[in-house]
Amino acid sequence: MSIAIGVWSIILTPGKEEVVVPQADLRITNAALGDELADAIGRTTVKFTYDTLIRVEDEDEEIEAPPTTTTILCSLTGGKVEQVTTDLILEENEEYTFQVVGKNAVYLTGNYIDQTAANQPPFGDDSDEDDEDDYDLREVSSDVEMDPAELGLDDVESDASRFEEVQDEEPVKSQKRPRESDADASKASKTEKKQNKKLKAEGGAAVPAGEEAEDKKDGKKDKKDKKDKKEAADKPKVVEREIAGGIKIKDTKVGTGPAAKKGNTVSMRYIGKLTNGKVFDSNTKGKPFTFHLGRGEVIKGWDEGILGMQVGGERKLTLPPAMGYGKRGTDGIPGNSTLIFEVKLMEIK
Repeated sequence: MSIAIGVWSIILTPGKEEVVVPQADLRITNAALGDELADAIGRTTVKFTYDTLIRVEDEDEEIEAPPTTTTILCSLTGGKVEQVTTDLILEENEEYTFQVVGKNAVYLTGNYIDQTAANQPPFGDDSDEDDEDDYDLREVSSDVEMDPAELGLDDVESDASRFEEVQDEEPVKSQKRPRESDADASKASKTEKKQNKKLKAEGGAAVPAGEEAEDKKDGKKDKKDKKDKKEAADKPKVVEREIAGGIKIKDTKVGTGPAAKKGNTVSMRYIGKLTNGKVFDSNTKGKPFTFHLGRGEVIKGWDEGILGMQVGGERKLTLPPAMGYGKRGTDGIPGNSTLIFEVKLMEIK
């Protein structure tokens, strides 16, 4: 959210170009005809010219095309439309040119603003400092998966396999007590039979019972591997897409319920990183960060990148500098930085 720090105004005279170089970021909020009109019914148009610069970060070079762009800020007509509300921000120390086409003078009014205030979202909220140990992984997911081999779990078998060797049910005990000699002989016979028990394998060859248990374990392991592969194949792939402004979106988890739209009040969890992995801001516990979507209370990349999310959904946003903090940067963020946010939508009001 920007803070107004001073009033600004200028009179645009027909036939004369006015060059404006703001001493601080400037928001123009109103354009109006004067109290005396040279042409009471004619139309007066305000032209606006600014420098155009495209930054290609991947190739670390700047491409200028074309050097300036001219557009129409507004058109005013006496007796019909004599003033309009605007929301145009001019950046500090940049050159802008205004020109009136028509016979009437036009008054532009606005105010200087501070866009790097301490409470500028997503900075300065009431979340705790970004301590890696404080991250609640139940709230913010990660794409990182651990290989069992790295944890030394290669030889660990499932609990089910521990019980596969138990094949025979315990026989019902006879109520008649055998003689000691008969009992010993019976016990020896059962032990011998269990040890020498044979099963037929493929081709009619005899296979010891112990080897059968191993075969069953191998068979179950193969089934489990096939099941895991099938689940991985059936799981939808997460695809990264790009929207207007160069914002890249990757939905790591789709939420439920209505989708967030402009004007909604949304509550968010997030972790903000630079491309080198350095965390510059976060909100992962305590009170979620809340703002009005699409009203300029946050950086442009958030206003556009969070549109369409559903409650419980998690999304990775990759924002080019123009959708973040631009060429000037801010505390902890160098100028022309690409920003990466992992965000989770907690609530829509």
